[in-house]
Amino acid sequence: MDLNPENTGQLLSGAIENGLYDELVQQLRKDFEHVNIAFSIVNDVDSGALETTLKEKIYVLLLEDFEGYLNLMYSIDVPEASFATIKPTDAVDVSEQVVFLVLKRIYQKVYFKRIYSKKS
Repeated sequence: MDLNPENTGQLLSGAIENGLYDELVQQLRKDFEHVNIAFSIVNDVDSGALETTLKEKIYVLLLEDFEGYLNLMYSIDVPEASFATIKPTDAVDVSEQVVFLVLKRIYQKVYFKRIYSKKS
């Protein structure tokens, strides 16, 4: 199981292959709810729609609710150092890069949760 995918497509494919996709969607929904940001997504959403919907939501947060965006990043626990890798271009490109960081962190959460819940 690769915890360092190179892009969002590779990450989502790995989540599907490893049976972690549903948990990833549930964790994503839980993290949004934790900071009271509306994000309605169904469990059986395909990976392309998930990526597009999340990208649109991050884009809107960046432009219209930056405080909410920061709270979300804190709640998800995206490492601050990873934001240094974002190339500042335009808001659309930045939102794509942030989506990858968010999904990567959530994938790590669900992966470790599965690994350590089996040992208990």
